[in-house]
Amino acid sequence: MNIQKYKAFVKAVEFGSFTKAAEVLGYTQSGISRMINDLETEWGVSLFERGRTGINLTADGLKLLPQLKRICNEHEILMTQIEDLLNMESGMIRIGTISSIASHWIPNIIRVFKKDYPKIDFEILLGDYTEIESWVLNGRVDFGFLRLPSKAELETTFLEQDRLLVVIPQDHPLANQEKFPIEELLNNPFMLLEKGAKAEISEIFEKHHISPQINFTTWDDYAIMSMVENGLGISILPELILKRIPHKIIAKELETPAFRKIGIATREHKSLSRASKKFLEYLSYRTVSE
Repeated sequence: MNIQKYKAFVKAVEFGSFTKAAEVLGYTQSGISRMINDLETEWGVSLFERGRTGINLTADGLKLLPQLKRICNEHEILMTQIEDLLNMESGMIRIGTISSIASHWIPNIIRVFKKDYPKIDFEILLGDYTEIESWVLNGRVDFGFLRLPSKAELETTFLEQDRLLVVIPQDHPLANQEKFPIEELLNNPFMLLEKGAKAEISEIFEKHHISPQINFTTWDDYAIMSMVENGLGISILPELILKRIPHKIIAKELETPAFRKIGIATREHKSLSRASKKFLEYLSYRTVSE
């Protein structure tokens, strides 16, 4: 309510009349007069000298005028920005994601989204599953792409299932075999991809009660592909990251198929910005073929 009183004061000064200020702001003359009186009572100062010829600023009113003008101007700017956000004319969407999704899903979603909302900006943070969960929970990002299930405090939406495939050099003895035997994981140096505390590859080992010889551990998918390409060992990688790769490697399904579930995690979907909610409606465009 105070901002309306400030506007009443500024307009009364601008027009030199409570009546004209009332016409512009949509109030009665008595309404404007009452708002000015409220300010004078609240602040304990006299803002106007009232006379038969009209109103004139007092010394105190003159001193306060510049600051009240700035407040009214800043309020107008604030209202414009809010309107822009509601109309998707501005805004920032912050996304936490793993590298495979950053490479193969997000570019096409943003490309299509930008056609409809060109003034929305993006910030993309790459991390492992644990980091992304933390970013979502502490508000560093609006939402995150990660492996499900995630922490119970997060609201999640399942997107799709991604196969986990064995990657081997092109000259590997089993290069022509249709599926890769589980026990053969024990007979090759292994490059372990770990995406934080939630390690889907380690879960495969636990499920089949095996302990491969792990020579190298990283969360960088492309580093592992380079190692495999150079004959330093084998690995298991998500199928999503193996699309359009420059490395000379072969990907094979395990004899017992393995998968990871990919989804979206938010702290609370209803608290997302309008831009973020709208972006999530474009997830069907995550691949070019779709």
